[in-house]
Amino acid sequence: MTANDFLQIGLFLAVLLALVKPAGQYMALVFADEPNRVTRAGAGTERLLYRLAGIRADEDMGWKRYAIAMLVFNVAGIAAVYLLQRTQQWLPLNPQHFGAVSPDSAMNTAISFASNTNWQGYAGESTMSYLTQALGLAVQNFLSAATGIAVLIAVVRGFARRGASAVGNFWVDMTRATLYVLLPLSFIIALLLVSQGVVQNLVPYLDATTLEHGKQSLPMGPAASQIAIKMLGTNGGGFFNVNSAHPFENPTPFSNFIEMLAIFIIPAALCYTFGSMVGDRRQGWAILATMLLLFVPLTIGLVAAEQAGNPAFHGLAVDAQASALQAGGNMEGKETRFGIATSGLFAAITTAASCGAVNAMHDSLTPLGGLVPMWLMQLGEVVFGGVGSGLYGMLAFAVVAVFIAGLMVGRTPEYLGKKIEAHEMKMASLAVLIPCALVVVCTAIAVVAPAGYAGVANPGAHGFSEMLYAVTSAANNNGSAFGGLSANTPFWNVLLGICMFLARFPLAIAMLAMAGSLAAKRAVPVTAGTLPTHTPLFVTLLACVVIVVGALTFLPALALGPIVEQLMSATGH
Repeated sequence: MTANDFLQIGLFLAVLLALVKPAGQYMALVFADEPNRVTRAGAGTERLLYRLAGIRADEDMGWKRYAIAMLVFNVAGIAAVYLLQRTQQWLPLNPQHFGAVSPDSAMNTAISFASNTNWQGYAGESTMSYLTQALGLAVQNFLSAATGIAVLIAVVRGFARRGASAVGNFWVDMTRATLYVLLPLSFIIALLLVSQGVVQNLVPYLDATTLEHGKQSLPMGPAASQIAIKMLGTNGGGFFNVNSAHPFENPTPFSNFIEMLAIFIIPAALCYTFGSMVGDRRQGWAILATMLLLFVPLTIGLVAAEQAGNPAFHGLAVDAQASALQAGGNMEGKETRFGIATSGLFAAITTAASCGAVNAMHDSLTPLGGLVPMWLMQLGEVVFGGVGSGLYGMLAFAVVAVFIAGLMVGRTPEYLGKKIEAHEMKMASLAVLIPCALVVVCTAIAVVAPAGYAGVANPGAHGFSEMLYAVTSAANNNGSAFGGLSANTPFWNVLLGICMFLARFPLAIAMLAMAGSLAAKRAVPVTAGTLPTHTPLFVTLLACVVIVVGALTFLPALALGPIVEQLMSATGH
C-alpha cells in the first residue's frame, strides 16, 4: 500500500469520528422521553401527523405490540411496492412507457426495499418508471431505515429503563427518525450531490450522438434525492443499473467521499446515542471502538490485495505485457476517477454497513480482495451495519460476550446493570445465528438445485463465490452483488426474497423480546465482581466473539470459494 492509500482511509475516518458526537447527541435528543429543544421545534408537525394517522403519541407499547406494529407496517409496505410495480404501465410519470415488472421480480424487489436490503436483479433505468422509483422505492428507503432506528431505540430503552412494562411507541419512534433525522440529512446530501452533477429531474431520456456518430440514450430522472437516502439509510439500491459507478449517480471524487460518509454517519453516531441514553457514554465509545477494531484491518487488507494485483500474474513465467497490466495494481472493474484506494474503501464501507451500493465491480476484485467484503457481511453486518440494525446486532453479540465472560468466572453475567439470564441468551442467540443459518442453508440449496447453478457464468471456485456472495448479501440485508450471476429468475428471486424477509423481521422481533425482558428488570448494583464493559479488555473480547462466530460458521465455505481461488490463481490455474 502507498502513503496515498493510508491518507485517504485516514481522512475518511477522521471526518467520520469528528461527526460522531454532534450527530449522536442530536439523535439522543430526538428520541428522549422528555420534550427538549429539538422535539419542541417540530412538535406542531408531529401532532398534525399523529392526528391524521389516528396515533396516540402518549401511549407506551409493550414489546409485543411494538413488534406487531412494526411487522404489520412493513408487510403493508411490501404489498404497496409490489402493486406499484405490477401496475406502473397504467400510472403517470412513466415517459419511457415501461411495462409491468414480472411477479417474481416485483415480489423480490418489494421485500428487498422493505427489509433495507435493496437487492436488485433488474436494471433500474430500463425497468422502473419515475413514479415507481420515487413513490415506491425511495419512500421505502426512508421507512425501512426508520424502522431499523426505531427497533434499536426500543432495545436501548430496554437497557435504560428499570422495572418498566413498555419499550416506547413504534409510530412515534419511526416518525421522529424520519422527520428529524432522515429527511433533513437527505436534503443536505441531495443538494451536495446535485452540486457535483448528479441528475435530479423528471424529463424523458435524452438521445445523444456519440463521437462515432452513433446514437446513445442518456437516462434521466430524480436520482439525487433517491441516492441521498439510499446512502444515509444504508439501503444501497441504485437508481441506475451500475449504481454508484454511474457518472450520473457519482460523478466526482468529492461526491464519492460524501456518499461514503453518508453510509457510516448514522450507524457510527448511534453508538454515541446509545451511550447517552443508557447514562454511560463510555459504553457507546466501547461499541464504536469494537467496530473500528474490526473494520480498519479488513479495509487495509482489501486495499492491499487490490494494490498487489492479480495473483495469477505473480510467480509465473508470463509475458511482459500481462505483467504490465497489473503493475499498478488491479484496476479491472474500477472507475479511473476513483482508483484502487477509494474503490477498496467504498467496497469495505458498503459491506460493513448493510448498504450494498457499489462504485466498482466486486466480481473483478482479487480473490482475497473479494473475500473481505463477503466476510464483513458474514460477520452479521454488525461492523457499523445498517442504521439501527447494525447496533442492535452488535448488542446481541455484547450479551453473548458477557455471558461467555460470566462462564469463565462462574458468575451470573450482567450488562449495563441488568442480569443476563436464559431468556435474554435465547433471544441474543437467535439474533446472532439466524443470518448464519440462512447463508449456509440457502447456499447449499442453490448449489444443488439445477435452477440455482444454471445462473452461474463462471465455473469452479469463482462461480461458487458468486452464489455464496449473493446469499450472504440477501441473508444479511446488504444488497450488493458479486456479479456474474443471472439472479433475475424465479428461483433466485424467491430464494433471496425468503432470505431477506427472514433475516430482517424475525431478528428484529427477537431483539424486541429481549428488550421487553430487560426493561422489566431492576438494576443490579455494581460490585467488585462486575465485568466492566467499557474497557479495552471488553472491546477485545467482543471483537473476538464476533470473529469466532463468523470464522466457525463460514471458513469452510470461504475455503471452497475465494481462498481456494487465491491458491489456484497463485499457481496459474
